[in-house]
Amino acid sequence: MMNTQIYKSVHDLAEQLMTAAKKEDRETFESLYAKLQSICIDNENSNKDHPVQWETLADFTEDLEDAVAGYAKALEKATAMNSKDYMSSIAFSMATLQLELGLTDEAIKNLEAAKASSNKIEDKELKAEIDDLLTSLLEK
Repeated sequence: MMNTQIYKSVHDLAEQLMTAAKKEDRETFESLYAKLQSICIDNENSNKDHPVQWETLADFTEDLEDAVAGYAKALEKATAMNSKDYMSSIAFSMATLQLELGLTDEAIKNLEAAKASSNKIEDKELKAEIDDLLTSLLEK
């Protein structure tokens, strides 16, 4: 279970980051990103550490390789918690970036893991996205 105060902070920062990105306000975006990064680092390996903060940080990381590394950290946290919802969504997000980077084999591995995890979740839309992307890659 994620600390409510941290969840609210991460959620609020994500909304503010989206607004700054839409406005192309680089200075505000970088400042907010630094705050989110600080939350992640401050809580790392504590009882307040949670995959959602790392996943959110990865969502807003502009360098694709750094974002993949962020998703890997989030996936590690989700796996430790055995949270199938987070494991599925994080592995799917990581796979989509890996495809952009031309890392098809790694993407397929993450999609296969996401598919296995998604058997235990209720999000039918995510399940379908995972299955569709994996199927399209395996048919090539």
